[in-house]
Amino acid sequence: MGLVKNFAIAVASTGFLTLAASAEASALSLKYHSQIGSPGFGPGQLFVPQGITVNSAGNILVSNGRGLNPDGTPNFSVGNKVEIFSPQGQYLGAIGEGGTGDGQFDEPSALEIDPQTGNLYVGDVFNNRINVYDPQGNFINSFGSFGGLIPGRAFFGPSGVTFDKEGFVYIGDFSGDKINKYTKDGVLVGSIGSPGTAPGQFQGPAGIRISPVSGKIYVSDQFNNRIQVLSLDGTPLLTFGKQGTGDGEFNQPIGIEVDEFENIYVADSINSRVQVFDKNGKFLTSYGTPAAAPPPQLGQPPFGNPLDLTPGVFNWTAGTSYKDGKLYVGDFFQGRVQVLAIEDAATSVPEPASILGLGLLGVGASVVKLRKNRQQKFTVGINQ
Repeated sequence: MGLVKNFAIAVASTGFLTLAASAEASALSLKYHSQIGSPGFGPGQLFVPQGITVNSAGNILVSNGRGLNPDGTPNFSVGNKVEIFSPQGQYLGAIGEGGTGDGQFDEPSALEIDPQTGNLYVGDVFNNRINVYDPQGNFINSFGSFGGLIPGRAFFGPSGVTFDKEGFVYIGDFSGDKINKYTKDGVLVGSIGSPGTAPGQFQGPAGIRISPVSGKIYVSDQFNNRIQVLSLDGTPLLTFGKQGTGDGEFNQPIGIEVDEFENIYVADSINSRVQVFDKNGKFLTSYGTPAAAPPPQLGQPPFGNPLDLTPGVFNWTAGTSYKDGKLYVGDFFQGRVQVLAIEDAATSVPEPASILGLGLLGVGASVVKLRKNRQQKFTVGINQ
């Protein structure tokens, strides 16, 4: 598996925290903070970073690579790893390698850590499955069967990964136009959605996130160019967005995150930006400027030419992750993750009933701090 030697990686055993507080952001802005990784094919370098997650220690895990040589020709031994970086961006090592065997990848995609067990779930696109690893990086098992390639869609197989408070894992079936619900060990127990354009139907469900506030499911409905909000049983609750380049419009949204104030962050991929909305779908702000270079085509080197690594410039936005007031955004064809600080997110005072529901006594307590303090952390080693 080529796992990294002798370093510690902390994983969260947070459980699922449901907040009843009526906290909302009264103002919000995004500001460039830092960069994780750099474009290239060597250790600590990235190309087509598709999935991002951040563990309780702040280490950043990135699904990296498509199994391509620098000239764009196929090569299993290049990329096809989950790369791990420290909070400061130092490269720590990797999980996985290219191939079709147990624990190997043929294009890793979305990934997420189970908050109850610390196990890592990673989409494996062309092997059409989910790979699961324990907190030490050891392969546990693979599961799932997802729809195949559809004309006009370059991507297929498993897309977003998220967990509910009961520990079930929800995984997007991108070409099947549905969301599958599994037990932790991969037993399919149900699905949500069907192909189409009506509420509750999908055309390429990409990013999926269950709100830490309400437990609702938020979905980037990529080819319908909209965001859908559903209950856990699949009942449509809210839909917003349409195709375009204006505020609140999308051109194939992919990554999606929901914070503790139920603000919604969307990677508006081809528009090369992130858009932010409140819980009712009201546009709040956006961040990002498109690079001048066109995106590469399949079979070409996986970078825009020329690269523009100016902070805030993207050549497509893709995978996302939210953690402790920072938003991590994949700069898809520029081989890096841009880290954005979320600023000016002042909160309203929780209602008394909500305070009682949370077991709080202090009326002005910070929801962010409560969430952080509820986490239980432990540290394990990843060793070859």
